[in-house]
Amino acid sequence: MTDLSGRRALVTGGASGIGEACARAFADAGAHVTIVDLDGEAAERLAADLDGEAWQVDLSDTAALADLSLDADILVNNAGIQHVRPIEEFEPERFAFIMRLMLESPFLLIRAVLPGMYGRGFGRVINISSVHGLRASPFKSAYVAAKHGLEGLSKVTALEGGAHGVTSNCINPGYVRTPLVERQIADQARLHGLTDAEVLPKVMLTESAVKRLVEPDEVAGLARWLAGPAAGMVTGASYTIDGGWSAR
Repeated sequence: MTDLSGRRALVTGGASGIGEACARAFADAGAHVTIVDLDGEAAERLAADLDGEAWQVDLSDTAALADLSLDADILVNNAGIQHVRPIEEFEPERFAFIMRLMLESPFLLIRAVLPGMYGRGFGRVINISSVHGLRASPFKSAYVAAKHGLEGLSKVTALEGGAHGVTSNCINPGYVRTPLVERQIADQARLHGLTDAEVLPKVMLTESAVKRLVEPDEVAGLARWLAGPAAGMVTGASYTIDGGWSAR
């Protein structure tokens, strides 16, 4: 198993879902983990369980992050939301919110950690993207745009960081068994004229060759490997965990 002893990891959206799985995987590998989440109580509970730290913050308040300086060896940009609407009904303020949370704040957090990573000659930036960073789906204009932007940001970070021992990669899951996905089911049912029970087989899993949801631990396992020494030559890449969706 990848040994992360002595490393400091910062995981956004770390109190639940993929973020929690990553935090647990890093802590199990020996890292000191900071749980970053809007839900401060949930972050505190998980931090106590992992002997880590909690940081309650609204990452959509990008003005407050502009002059931030952070000391971390591993940064996981995971925080995000979903909003399902046709473009003509998509609220402009919601679109702007999603872009701030899911693209601007990762840029500002990367900006905040890079000087320390460069100084130590080691860093791992892991961006939890999505198959929607590589493929589009209807009714998800903001999410798809933000994830496509995150892919580009990750590649630029890889090119700039390579000479300093810093790697940057994306992980691109399909639908993961998380609260974020569970909250989408009712919206998808309404938009497609289906029952909630029909959404998984008829909408979410139609493109996947493996007909099940991704488990958070599967994403965390890849994140843990990318954080370790064996992945030093892996950078600027996008790793799909989508059951074959992007093979089409």
